Amino acid sequence: MEIKTFLDNFVDILDDTNANLVQAETVFRDLEEWDSLTALSLIAMADEEYSVKLTGDDIKSSTTLQDIFEIISNKA
Repeated sequence: MEIKTFLDNFVDILDDTNANLVQAETVFRDLEEWDSLTALSLIAMADEEYSVKLTGDDIKSSTTLQDIFEIISNKA
């Protein structure tokens, strides 16, 4: 799994956020579009794309998209 693919998949769950704003070091909670529905979409994306069960605690303990990527990578 590569970070670029993960970031592309993350951009796909967003509706209005410019893809250029989504980088590995992006603090995802700072994105204007981030909300509980986006978090659920992220959990679903991790399951569908990587067969990984991402939890709410995983998201809570993360700050950047790199953190989420590393959790998914470690569980895959």
